[in-house]
Amino acid sequence: MQEEILEIVDRDGKTLGTAPRSKIHGNPSLIHKVVHVLVFNEAGELLLQKRSMNKDVAPGKWDTSVGGHVPADENLIEAAKREMEEELGIVSDGIKFLYSYIHSNAYETEMVFSHSCIHNGPFPFNQEEIDDIKFWSIAEIKNAMGQGILSDNFESEIDKYLTSRNIAG
Repeated sequence: MQEEILEIVDRDGKTLGTAPRSKIHGNPSLIHKVVHVLVFNEAGELLLQKRSMNKDVAPGKWDTSVGGHVPADENLIEAAKREMEEELGIVSDGIKFLYSYIHSNAYETEMVFSHSCIHNGPFPFNQEEIDDIKFWSIAEIKNAMGQGILSDNFESEIDKYLTSRNIAG
């Protein structure tokens, strides 16, 4: 399989160049684009995925419903739809853009473009990348914060989501 070529962007999202994923991951000075999709059910619960133990970032942690890189030749909505199908096995035309932000840790720096949709399943998810999926209430997510159960990226994501919706933390 050919390695992903990702855009390197500045803090304003302006493209500076491209590089293979292997050159970007592990170098937090290189910002790259990713998409997230928060998949809610009609009851308002948020679907989380438990990352496979063989992932290089946050193995075994509960994470955003859908997340993935945006290849240099793909727009944000195309990337979000592709990732939803690759990870959860679903197709949705009801994807809505929420916000963007920069998430940085010792391993990488991402410019995250978050979206949401409503889907009740079923979810024939990718069992090579995902160990489990489960709908969580916002209260359950808040109780899990800081317990080492959730990925650091998802904790940033849910903080941003709750703040954008004026939901008390």
